[in-house]
Amino acid sequence: MSRDDDPVELGVQLLARLEHEELSLAELIDRIETITTHPETTRAILEEAETRGHITRDGDTVKPTAGRFLSFESEVVSREGDFDCQRCGASISTGYFMKLQAGEHGPFGSSCIRKVTGRE
Repeated sequence: MSRDDDPVELGVQLLARLEHEELSLAELIDRIETITTHPETTRAILEEAETRGHITRDGDTVKPTAGRFLSFESEVVSREGDFDCQRCGASISTGYFMKLQAGEHGPFGSSCIRKVTGRE
């Protein structure tokens, strides 16, 4: 992710593409923290995603409204290099990047990309 990208828009687009049936608020924030750890930005992402109908919240339970999932063939790309995973911080040699309209988000390791998108 380029630091010039709008983190709120990137976060909203990430939440719009989740494949989870439901998550706890803590699990959802784990996904958002791959973009920002700033509390006001996190709140803005949650509020905007809810306003746009990408998620519904009931207490500490969040349900994505199952919009359009990321295609691993065209919207998640891998690159070889020397990276640190955006989610867990591990050193990785293959980075997976999500191509969202608001920008590219990553890199993630192979297990973290599945966790972030909801495929695991």
